[in-house]
Amino acid sequence: MSNLVVEIKILPHGAGLPLPAYHSEGAAGLDLFAAVSAKAAEIIAPGSWAAIPTGIVLALPPGSEGQVRPRSGLALKHGVTLLNAPGTIDADYRGEVKALLVNLGRAPFAVERGMRIAQLVIARFSRVELI
Repeated sequence: MSNLVVEIKILPHGAGLPLPAYHSEGAAGLDLFAAVSAKAAEIIAPGSWAAIPTGIVLALPPGSEGQVRPRSGLALKHGVTLLNAPGTIDADYRGEVKALLVNLGRAPFAVERGMRIAQLVIARFSRVELI
């Protein structure tokens, strides 16, 4: 199977952050990083949610989609996950990728710049014709 080529644009508030990357050789998902202000963390109160910017725009090829998925470590340690897991990025979407984090934990959660907040899995798909 050949690799998909995905073009990426770094937005100004994403400058200096790592590009999405696989954390290990066998990882299915690319880590996404929080592009929040370095001056102040984004605080998510218990029971609340926030759309956390990643500072990137993707140009997915036709026939593919991006799936934004939770990080198990955030869920286990803090009760933080994605509100719409998995979030779907369509191939024709050209807006900023954001992670809709929800705090199901008991304490406020601070999202700091450069924190790994979600995973991105790129997958091929087939369109169907219903008859």
